[in-house]
Amino acid sequence: MATAHNKANPGDIAKTVLMSGDPLRIKKIAEKYLDNPKLVNDVRNIYAYTGTYKGKEVTVMAHGMGIPSMGIYAYELFKFYDVDKIIRLGSCGAYSPDLNLLDIILVNDSYTESNFSYELNNERVNKVSSSTKLNNKLKESANNLGINIVEGNVMSTDCFDWYVKDINVLLDRLPKDLIAAEMESFALFYLANMFNKEASCLLTVVDSHYKKEELSAEDRESKLDKMSLIALESV
Repeated sequence: MATAHNKANPGDIAKTVLMSGDPLRIKKIAEKYLDNPKLVNDVRNIYAYTGTYKGKEVTVMAHGMGIPSMGIYAYELFKFYDVDKIIRLGSCGAYSPDLNLLDIILVNDSYTESNFSYELNNERVNKVSSSTKLNNKLKESANNLGINIVEGNVMSTDCFDWYVKDINVLLDRLPKDLIAAEMESFALFYLANMFNKEASCLLTVVDSHYKKEELSAEDRESKLDKMSLIALESV
């Protein structure tokens, strides 16, 4: 069924969906890697394309920025389009001095201070895990491609952390095992667990609080191909 946010018809969305925040990044992935990509959604310019990669049907779709936006699209994909697996391809900021720009992280757990779970289900949940089974497929894919990945836990924020009043206050109150920050994985993992589905998240480091470095907007759109290949090969 179509929704207020997704005009795709039943059957237009594949069982496996790769998602990224930027609609233009999704368009680029579809045009570069998919055979016969078909635009199945463009409501609010949240593009979704379905095609095949090495004979396997896959959908690539944008999810916008932030937990609420991911929450809408992942909820509808799992509930109304019967999607089995979602892999988020995102960007992140490094919270570890060991991480460099363009390093790729495979997320194990996502921690948040958000009230997303409380508002949705009247329960206080601050940490959720990705799918071990799907993560293992992604690790195998990365190994076959010869691409190094780092496994770790991340913070899923409600605001862009470079803009917070005092980043040190934020870091001091967070669990000490968090190696990076992004803005969507918590909602994805929480909904996957709620619907008994699978979800994973690959992140590319685009800025670092420790090294005071960051990629340009153009580089964030054009230099994240490696994690796209890892996800596609895992399909």
